[in-house]
Amino acid sequence: MLTLRPFTSADAGRIEHWFDDPEVRHRLGGRPWIHRAVRLLDEQPGEWFRGRIVLRAHAWLALDDDETPVAFVGGEVYDRWVRYHGEGPSGPLLSDEDRRRAIGLAYAVDPARWGRGHGHGALRAVVAHPDVVDVALFFCGIDADNIASQRCCAAAGFGLIDAAPDHEDMLYFRREH
Repeated sequence: MLTLRPFTSADAGRIEHWFDDPEVRHRLGGRPWIHRAVRLLDEQPGEWFRGRIVLRAHAWLALDDDETPVAFVGGEVYDRWVRYHGEGPSGPLLSDEDRRRAIGLAYAVDPARWGRGHGHGALRAVVAHPDVVDVALFFCGIDADNIASQRCCAAAGFGLIDAAPDHEDMLYFRREH
């Protein structure tokens, strides 16, 4: 059983060593990635990002029964979901707009605890969390070659939107609330 609690800047220091793992560094970047996630929490809402407006950001630390951090999940809540295909001569190239409130999630699991269900447990806990009761759509963008993360999202009830990767070689998984 996992417990979620709000992620803090102090937590970044507790888990930044996860980002020294070569696979985590390859997928998300090194230690600066988790500190950038902290900064997102302090940004003012209203930014336009890839065809949608950022309403707020959330981040949680998932703890096991012993209060040990096992996963991080965070993301931005948007006024809608829209698929971004890069920039064209007239601005962003967009498709698949859904005007319901959506959140784009990113997550990391302690590499020492991979394969124990913490990733999909944390994603399920976020979908059920009271801070996102107003969110209708949950999305995860995953590298097309990251099979473990794709399986994690599927185990958490997310479905693959399109088997063809986007312009950044990402696949998107979606779950409705």
